[in-house]
Amino acid sequence: MPQNSSAPASFDALGVPKKLTASLTARGIAAPFPIQAATLPDTLAGRDVLGRGRTGSGKTLAFALPLVARLAALVPSGETIPGRSQPGRPRGLVLAPTRELATQIAETVTPLATAAGLKVMTIFGGVNQTRQVETLRRGVDIVVATPGRLEDLMGQRHVVLDAVAVTVLDEADHMADLGFLPGVTRILRATPAGTQRLLFSATLDRGVDKLVKQFLDRPLVHSVDPAESAVTSMEHHVFLVGDATEKTELVHALASGSSRRLLFTRTKHQAKKLARQLTSNGIPAVELHGNLSQNARERGLDAFTSGDVRVMVATDIAARGIHVDDIDLVVHVDPPAEHKAYLHRSGRTARAGNGGDVVTLVLPEQRGDFRALARAAKIDAAPVRVGATDDKVLALVGELAPAVSAEKAHAAASRKPVAQPQGTGGGRRRGGAGRSGGPAEGGAPRGARTAGAGRSGAGSSRGAGRAGGAGRADGAGRADGGRSGARASGGSRTVWSSSGERSGESAGRSPRGSRRATSPSRSV
Repeated sequence: MPQNSSAPASFDALGVPKKLTASLTARGIAAPFPIQAATLPDTLAGRDVLGRGRTGSGKTLAFALPLVARLAALVPSGETIPGRSQPGRPRGLVLAPTRELATQIAETVTPLATAAGLKVMTIFGGVNQTRQVETLRRGVDIVVATPGRLEDLMGQRHVVLDAVAVTVLDEADHMADLGFLPGVTRILRATPAGTQRLLFSATLDRGVDKLVKQFLDRPLVHSVDPAESAVTSMEHHVFLVGDATEKTELVHALASGSSRRLLFTRTKHQAKKLARQLTSNGIPAVELHGNLSQNARERGLDAFTSGDVRVMVATDIAARGIHVDDIDLVVHVDPPAEHKAYLHRSGRTARAGNGGDVVTLVLPEQRGDFRALARAAKIDAAPVRVGATDDKVLALVGELAPAVSAEKAHAAASRKPVAQPQGTGGGRRRGGAGRSGGPAEGGAPRGARTAGAGRSGAGSSRGAGRAGGAGRADGAGRADGGRSGARASGGSRTVWSSSGERSGESAGRSPRGSRRATSPSRSV
C-alpha cells in the first residue's frame, strides 16, 4: 500500500547520519523534497522500496543517502570494520539506463560517499574497459553502471556481485523501453537474496512489475508526483501553425531568448538540421542525438550546462536521463508519438518545485493526433493560432539574447571546454553548472563477446542545490580492438540506443569506442 508522510523540517529528523547532513549543508541542501521525506525513514531502516516520482522530484538523493549510510554502517564479510572495499567486490550497486544518467547519479553519490570514507566508480560502454578494470582491482564500495558493460565485466570475472548489500534500479521504465530488462534480471540474480533493493520507476508496465514481484521483498510503495501527471507549476501552450515556413519562423523566435531552452524533434536528422540552422542564424545551438560520438555528446552537454550555449536540440531517447537545471522553456518542435514521451520531454523544465513553460507546435495534419495525446497526458491548454511576433510568443521569448554573428555562433557551439585537473579514478573532469543527478561512468553495449575485448519562457525556473563534487570517469581511450563484439550467428543485427547500450537480445557488431569526454559538475 502506498505510504504517505509529511515532510520533516530537516534531514536530521529523517535519521540521516550527521556526516552526510554536513555534506548536504556544505552544498546548500537544507530541506528534503517530498520523495526524500517519504522514502528515507524506510530505506534507512533497510526496507525494500518502490519509489514512483517524476524526473526532477529529487529521487537521486532519495536513494543516494540510504545507499551510502547503510554501506558505511555495514561490516563486509570477513572484515572487522565498516567501509573496507575489496577488489572486484562492490557492496553497493546502482543500475541506470544511460551513461549520462549513470554519470549524474555518481556525481550525487560521490560527495556523500567521500564524507563516509567510501569509494565510487562508474561503469559504462563506449570507452576502453582498462581503466574500469584497474579501478575495480583497487577496490570500490559503490558501482554506478549501465547493464551492458557491467554484464561484460561480470562475464570476464572482473567484478563479482556476491558482496552487494544494497541494489538500486533507477528509471527502470526507461531500461524497459531500451530493451535492457533481460540483462537487468541476470544482474539482479547475481546479487545475494535477502539484501536491500530499491527500485525507482515512473510506471510499472513493460515488465517492470515483474522485476518488482521477483526481486523486491514486500516493498513499501511511495508515489510522489508521478510522471503520468502534469506538473501544476508547468504552463502548457499549444500553438497552431499553418505550414512549415510559419513553423520555422516560430521556432527561431522561441529559441532567441537569453535563458536556457530545450527543443525536441522526432528524428536525429531533424535535430541536426535545426541546430545548424539556428547556429547559422546567429543563435548558438548544440544537438543531442544518437548519431553523435560520446565526445560530441559530452561537449554539447557541457556547453549547454555551462551557459556557453543556451539552446539544445534533442531527440527523445538521447535526452533521457539528462537533467539540467534552469531550463525555462521546452519546445516540442515535433509533437511526440505518445503522451508519456510528452510528459518526459516536458519534465526537463519545472524541476525541483520551480516553474516552467512548455510549447507544442502543431501543424494542421497533426491536430487530431495531438488532441488524443493531450487527453492522455491530462493537458488542458487551448490551441491558439500565433505568429512569431505575437504577444504570447514574445512573452515566452523574454529578454532577447545578444545578437551573434554566424561565425561566433558556430564557434560557441563547437567550443571545447577547458579540462580540469584529474581526480581519483581516471579520466578528466570539467567544470560546468547545473545538471541534476549525480557522476562517473556509464554502461555499454554487450554484443557477442570476444576474448579480452571491451564491450561494450515566461518565468525563470531556478535549479535547486549547488554543484556537487564530481566524481571521475573511470574509462578512457578507444574501445579494445576498435570493436567489442562479433557478428552473431545468423547475421542478426543489434539495435543500439543513443546511450551506446544494446537494445534487445540479438547480438551484433558493437559501435566503435570513442575517447572518454570529461564531465561537468552537476547539481543535485
